[in-house]
Amino acid sequence: MKWLRGLYDWTMAKAAHRNAVWWLAMFAFIEASFFPIPPHPLLGLMCLAEPKKALRFAGVATLASVLGGLLGYAIGWGLYDLVGDWLIAALGMQESFPRAVCFLQQEPAAVFTLFVAKGVTPIPFKLLTITAGFVHLPLWLFLSASLVSRSISFMIVGLLFRMFGAPIKAFIDKYLGLVTLAFVAVVIAGFAAIALLGGGEGEADAHPCANLTEAVTSV
Repeated sequence: MKWLRGLYDWTMAKAAHRNAVWWLAMFAFIEASFFPIPPHPLLGLMCLAEPKKALRFAGVATLASVLGGLLGYAIGWGLYDLVGDWLIAALGMQESFPRAVCFLQQEPAAVFTLFVAKGVTPIPFKLLTITAGFVHLPLWLFLSASLVSRSISFMIVGLLFRMFGAPIKAFIDKYLGLVTLAFVAVVIAGFAAIALLGGGEGEADAHPCANLTEAVTSV
């Protein structure tokens, strides 16, 4: 599997490139407001290529994402009719948006908890940033909650790679083929699990914010 080894070496070289940090910052910034692909894969590759700089990379991603969140907030706050509505539809978040509106109209403690929980869940951060602006969430609450949420999401990655990155890289270098097969198997298993668990949405609908499409028109 020489082609796989060549691709791996090429990717590691790009991840260690001097401009990689700027690319990471850009992806983290735009992902927080409109870009559909998260920056975590690039962050992981950069941390894998240079484990000693993992915390630095994670810090860059955190700050850039919080700043990008301000753009999402601005879209929801003053540009929703012009841009936000189209963006929500383009990202396939039409059903999630009313529920997010409902959640972000709760007490500050509940809002803070939702943002923090986002750090360990697949809830799109851009959904929260645009919605926060739409409901005119206090800026201090938005920034503080975003900083905690993004720190959880990125700094944990940086910390793990800083502590265990060198052994992980050595293992992957030695067993690249097996690691690739294992990764593919995990991805397939993940999609299968999502399909099997899809039937549990009925319980979620019992929440007062579920299916609350009228929440949008009440803001």
